[in-house]
Parts: sequence; structure tokens; C-alpha cells
Amino acid sequence: MASFKMGKMVMRSLFGKPATLMYPVKPAKITEATRGHMTIDVDTCIFCGICQKKCPTNAIVVDRKGRVWSIERMKCIQCNACAVSCPKDALLMETTYTAPSAVKITDTFQGPPKEEKAPKAAAAEA
Repeated sequence: MASFKMGKMVMRSLFGKPATLMYPVKPAKITEATRGHMTIDVDTCIFCGICQKKCPTNAIVVDRKGRVWSIERMKCIQCNACAVSCPKDALLMETTYTAPSAVKITDTFQGPPKEEKAPKAAAAEA
């Protein structure tokens, strides 16, 4: 009896359609829930570093003084923890995937220079 079950499985595997998609020929279906890659709006970002602390793989590095935000794309596991924890909603999970690469890429974004506030004493004298 077991040989009949195995024969049936072999015949189904030989003449049936594959269970996987033909990716290069047919692109993968992208839905709203697809987690692709992380993007940042550097104009909105306050460089607080919360996203760096919440990242489980330490893929994000924030330099507060230099106002630089960088991410190692191959370390990121698209968990969306950084975007959820961002107080200014500057991080967004895109639905497109990171382009394949043979080398590890670090994307670095430079924020606008911090506007210095005028001292209150100088403003009162004028």
C-alpha cells in the first residue's frame, strides 16, 4: 500500500505545476502589507536615536551632533520596529524591495543643519 501512495506522489510531482513562482518571468505580487525597505524623511527627523535603540539587528546608526542617519540594508530584517517607535513618523516602510547587490551597502542621509535659536537676552536688548 505504501508503494502506491509513493507512486502517486511521484507521478503528481513529475506532471504537476511547480509550487513556486517563476520569479524572473512573473514578478511577485506586492500588496499593501508587503515589507520592502525602510525610507526616511530627513526634513522631519529630529535625530533622537530611538530608531537606533529599537532596531534588533543594529542596522541603524544615528549621529545626533552631525545630524546623520544611516542604515545597513543587508542587516535590516524589515521588522518595522523603528518606524513604529519614531515619534515624528519620519520613517516609512516602502512596499518595494531593496535591489540585490553583491556588496553590503550602507545608505547615509544627511539632515539639514540645525537652526540655532537666538539667545533670549540678546533678543530682549534689541
